[in-house]
Amino acid sequence: MEITPGIRAELEKYLEQKGLSKTAFGHISGLNPGTVSGIVTGNKSISVNQLDLITLGMELPPDHFYERYIEEYIIDEPLNWRKISPYLYRCVELHRLDCLKRVVYLLLDHATYPPLLYGVAENVFKDGYNEAAAFLYTKVAESEKHQHSERLAVCQYRLFKIHIGQDRAVNLEAAAKFESFITCLDEIDQLDALKDLANVYRSMGYWDKTYTFAKEMRRLGKMQYDMVHNSDRKEQRLRKKPSDGPLFAYIAYADLLCASACDAKGHYDQALEHLRAHTDLSWVKEQDSDTLHWMGLFQRWGKINTYVNRLMSGDVSVLPDYVEYMAGEQQIFAELLNVIETANRYDMDVDHILQRFEPQIAAYQEPSSADLYTQQVLPEEYVRFWYKLAKYSLNKGRYPYGFKCLINAFEKAVTINHALLISNCSGLFDRFRAHVAPEMLAQYEKMSWESNDQKDGFVLGGN
Repeated sequence: MEITPGIRAELEKYLEQKGLSKTAFGHISGLNPGTVSGIVTGNKSISVNQLDLITLGMELPPDHFYERYIEEYIIDEPLNWRKISPYLYRCVELHRLDCLKRVVYLLLDHATYPPLLYGVAENVFKDGYNEAAAFLYTKVAESEKHQHSERLAVCQYRLFKIHIGQDRAVNLEAAAKFESFITCLDEIDQLDALKDLANVYRSMGYWDKTYTFAKEMRRLGKMQYDMVHNSDRKEQRLRKKPSDGPLFAYIAYADLLCASACDAKGHYDQALEHLRAHTDLSWVKEQDSDTLHWMGLFQRWGKINTYVNRLMSGDVSVLPDYVEYMAGEQQIFAELLNVIETANRYDMDVDHILQRFEPQIAAYQEPSSADLYTQQVLPEEYVRFWYKLAKYSLNKGRYPYGFKCLINAFEKAVTINHALLISNCSGLFDRFRAHVAPEMLAQYEKMSWESNDQKDGFVLGGN
């Protein structure tokens, strides 16, 4: 078995092959010549920064020595966080999770290190290194002895946010696992967590869950707001600000979520009560520009959601006003979905509205954002829109366009693993199968076969 030379030996060999003195290499690499000499002679340990400069000077890949560094300078020496910490961050930056994991497993046997690893996890999570952060949070959570600690709850919250994606089954599992940790979070973090959970359950159509967590968010937000503004407790102040807007906005947004849940369940009168609550903000005490901006948003949302509430309850007289309101908005896909839903529910002709907004429909692209609403709610709206438009078009005998819309809906429903919408699309396709063109039928059957094949845990022909 070939023995890999150590870092010092490889550096010394490189200097001999290139005919470089330690001073010359120091100039090339940016290291002090005395430091180079100390490293080569073995009298000086190597820091991660020095390792990177040596590697750069030798014109090697940045992570060339990273595995050997563990053997020679971490395992074979007393654990030193000042040396290990920079190494962990560089492993993350260089996507060497294998090296990161080896060192972390060494550290977990010592009670001193999980809190320090938690700090690393927080930093790399903020920088967007989700895979590394997920590993670190998982290991810190596993090592946490106090099963109701805030640190454990934050780890679970971060893991919940990292795992949320387009697969509904994964999302449901992540949400269910996180629920029990909410009350261990800081009360302000609880507001964000409740908002995120409510939005995830909203995206999956779990309306009772959506309502429950939204109501709890409203209760907690109101309690925090009253505490801050209670004249008898002026010394009380929030330890930190909410991350997603002013405190009052969480209260109003909770009512908006409750209204959405009630509308979805057909409880239109109860939904209207929540809509009135989230638009009546006369109780808000702040008057700064940020507050006024958010109040304006809730007024607009309240107006459009009131239109929707009346439409869904059968009051189609508001449709012209609703359409005119839509015309002044930049994002209209959700509103068009409501128009199509109303048309299908009450057998209305809305061709003139679809023609008016045809350019926006043709040019639509899903927005990208890190917030859970954009990640979870909008993809389902996209599927539902094309499914409802397919249903509307097929019922009118516009078969080529209707099947094109249905294929769009089915493809996206498979992507987000939305079982109900997949079933709905399949049922609608079967209902109008006699009218489908051969090429469209072949496309649908291919997609359907691939969808079912992937459920078996493999893709035929995959590596």
